[in-house]
Parts: sequence; C-alpha cells; structure tokens
Amino acid sequence: MGKRYYCDYCDRSFQDNMHNRKKHLYGVQHHRAKKAWFDNFRDAVAILADEQLKKPCRKFLQTGQCVFGANCRFSHMTEREMEHLQRLAAGSNSRGPKESGRKGVPSDPVVDDWLARREKRRAAQDSGCALNEEEDEKPLGLDLPPHFRSIPDLPPSLLPPPPSGWTTTVQCQWG
Repeated sequence: MGKRYYCDYCDRSFQDNMHNRKKHLYGVQHHRAKKAWFDNFRDAVAILADEQLKKPCRKFLQTGQCVFGANCRFSHMTEREMEHLQRLAAGSNSRGPKESGRKGVPSDPVVDDWLARREKRRAAQDSGCALNEEEDEKPLGLDLPPHFRSIPDLPPSLLPPPPSGWTTTVQCQWG
C-alpha cells in the first residue's frame, strides 16, 4: 500500500506522494481546518475585533443552525456572548503593567516580587543601613527564590556563589 500522510489539522490520512500532498495542502478544506486550529489560540481582543466586523448570520439566528458552521463568513455569536467577550477583552487590556515583554504572556509576580526585594536588599547593603524585620525575611547571603531552595541537588552551575566570592586560579598550561 505504501506510505501514508496524516494531516493533524484535518484529521485524515491519504497516500503520500507529491500530487496528493500538494492537492491536500493547497486545498480549501485544509486551509479552513488550519485556520480553525489556530483560532483556538487567539486572544479575546483579536476575536472581538473580527466578530464586530461581521454581520450576524440570519440562518443561525432563525434556526440556531448554519450549514457552513465555523466556516461561515457571518457571525454566530449571540449578544450575550459578545458582551462576555467584551468583558474578557477589557480585562486583558487592564492588566497592562503585569505583562512581560512577550505578547500575551503575563510575567510571574513571584519573580517580580523577588527581584524587588533583592534590589532593596542590595541597596540597603551598599548604603550600610539595616532593613526592617518584615522586609528582611531572608538572610542576605542566600539570594535564591524559595522554589530553588526546594531542589535538593542543584548542579554547580546553578548554585549561588559563596559569600566570599569565587576563587580564581590562573593556569598557564593549555592542552
């Protein structure tokens, strides 16, 4: 029978040769299935913008069904779903300072808090003044987040430097 090609987007397989693969990959069904797959990962703001540009589907409003399904060029969202989507989009826009440099990926607040405390400790150590007891819950020498301390055997490259610093030895021999 020969090799078979399986398309994850379309959930089907066919005989793998250049003609069949090209016919499938350039086909309308494949493009629609691929678009539907990637639409699952879009954020609420992009979905809301697309849905507001579309007119409501008359057939879907009248019968609750549409023969085109997800491939319909009209909107199948009800007013209630649109309001819910608007709330989600407004909620994601209001998170502005909590987002990291990457689009759509929120930063970890634990790491941000840890970095802020670390900067306070270093500034206090440099100026020579002591921090309050509630601000200095960890010793100054141990500058690790708590989730790193729970790992029993860290490799040497991930261990913190000793308080006195690294000792360097000069080696003149190469080879």
